[in-house]
Amino acid sequence: MAVLTHLLFLAVRILAFPLYLLNFLGLWNGICKQIPYFLVRFISMYHKQMASHKRELFSSLQEHASPSGELSLLELGCGTGANFRFYPPGCRVTCVDPNPNFEKFLIKSIAENRHVQFERFVVAAGEDMHPVADGSMDVVVCTLVLCSVENQERILQEACRVLRGGGKFFFCFKLNVSLPGIWKFFY
Repeated sequence: MAVLTHLLFLAVRILAFPLYLLNFLGLWNGICKQIPYFLVRFISMYHKQMASHKRELFSSLQEHASPSGELSLLELGCGTGANFRFYPPGCRVTCVDPNPNFEKFLIKSIAENRHVQFERFVVAAGEDMHPVADGSMDVVVCTLVLCSVENQERILQEACRVLRGGGKFFFCFKLNVSLPGIWKFFY
C-alpha cells in the first residue's frame, strides 16, 4: 500500500509539473487572476448538479451553533462565495482563499446573499490560517478544495485549531473513481 501511495504522489507531481513550470517562469500569477472569471462563467452547471447535495450537506449547520445561538463559519477555499446561498440566516461567515482575485466576486455574492453576515476575507492558504483565532469557529466548510492543496494533513490540523470544542468540519470532494459524477460529502 505504501508503494501505491508513493506512486500516486509521483503521478500527481508529474501531472502538476506544468503548473510548477508556469510559476517558475513567472506566468502563474497572471493565470491566477483569470481563474475567478473562468469560475463565474462555468460554475452555473456545477451548481445545478450539486445544489441538492449541498442543501443536504449544509441542512444541519444551525445545529452546530454556539450556546449563544450564533453560528460562526469559516469557509476554506471560498472562491466566488458559491456556498453562501446554502448557509442559514444570520450565519457569520469568514472566508479564506489564497487567491486575492476572488474578493471582488465575493462582494457580489455577499450582495446576493444578504441572509448571511460576512465577517472578513482572509488571503491565506488553508495550511496557514494564523489570522484566524484558535477556537473561534463553530463550523469549518471545505468544498472541492482538499484535492488541490499541497498539504491535506496541515489543513486538517488548522481546521481543528480554529474550531471551538465540539465544532464540526464539513467537507465535500469529488471521488476519482471509475464512475464519473460520484460525489461524497461528510461532516
